[in-house]
Amino acid sequence: MPAGLPISADQVNVDLARRQQGYGRGRRMQIEKDAVEILSGVRAGATIGSPIAMLITNRDWKNWQEIMDPARRADDAAPRKRAVTRPRPGHADLSGMLKYDRRDARDILERASARETTARVAAGAICRIFLREFGVRIASHVVHLGGIDAERPDPFPDEINAVADQSPLRTLDPAAADRMIERIDAVKREGNTLGGICEVVCDGIPVGLGSHISWDRKLDGRIAGAMMSIPAVKAVEIGLGFETAHRTGAESHDEIEMAAPPGLARTGNVHRLTNRAGGLEGGITTGEPLVIRVSMKPISTLMRPLQTIDVATGERAQAVAERSDVTAVPAMGVIAEAMAAFVLAQAVLEKFGGDSLGEVRRNYDAYVSAIGSRIARPTA
Repeated sequence: MPAGLPISADQVNVDLARRQQGYGRGRRMQIEKDAVEILSGVRAGATIGSPIAMLITNRDWKNWQEIMDPARRADDAAPRKRAVTRPRPGHADLSGMLKYDRRDARDILERASARETTARVAAGAICRIFLREFGVRIASHVVHLGGIDAERPDPFPDEINAVADQSPLRTLDPAAADRMIERIDAVKREGNTLGGICEVVCDGIPVGLGSHISWDRKLDGRIAGAMMSIPAVKAVEIGLGFETAHRTGAESHDEIEMAAPPGLARTGNVHRLTNRAGGLEGGITTGEPLVIRVSMKPISTLMRPLQTIDVATGERAQAVAERSDVTAVPAMGVIAEAMAAFVLAQAVLEKFGGDSLGEVRRNYDAYVSAIGSRIARPTA
């Protein structure tokens, strides 16, 4: 992170609290009240250019200190308490046990836990603060949960998160939220879980982030990889995504016109009549809003467990029931925002990089000025 960016722990804590929101969360959210302590990289309220280290205390740690102790114990010949030998379908338990030659799935499931996304949100919060310096805003809202679609409001709110964060399910459709809550309550009584889809919207991005010249520099691929790395995410689409496979070219692509009135220098003073591409063409941002939809499967820990085997005996068994949520789709949207911020901040630094915020801003301003004058406007 360049030097000179004003940040505080309180700014980061806002996003950490948002990650813990959402109807259908489990008791873990009552135990943990995430907050960061900044350890390095910041002085007098601003970054100094060195790596930023943040500490987030895990309040539940004391309950697992003996179980997860890294030191060898005299009685370690026997399995430690809370050993897991009945892997959960849909989780990393069994594949991880076989891959790493472990007898206790505890070695797998604690690392594979979505608890690690707390750190992603903390890092993403700093990236979001950096991006705001260049007018980039990132927000999300739930568009589907447990078989129920949320309608997009008309008009669409300018400040999406200000509205979504007021909803217990981070949706912009209050009527759909009521039905979703009913669905969550019913599924919870069954000991089951639910998945859903969130939409991430990134506005204010200049044209030209990413690249078409090499596959690993395409921004759509980098964004998709970041989103797919979120635990339980199984699909990502940008813009119309899978819908374009059912359309003709005329129904899929975005026609271009000069911006009216002029003044959209960050887009080259051009405008797309639609945004079916979701703000990316050829792995490069177009200047239109970046629209990403992220699909999360139902959580793999069920309170009414699915069939599995006990790896210690090979016999049929019911999967272990660890602590769990009924759904974490609203939180997944906040995590997806963080991953988008992380990738976009990297792309901005690649394009306009410098050692200080002032240097990055000068590079950015010079670029925007240049592309803003590239295309001549038609004369009357």
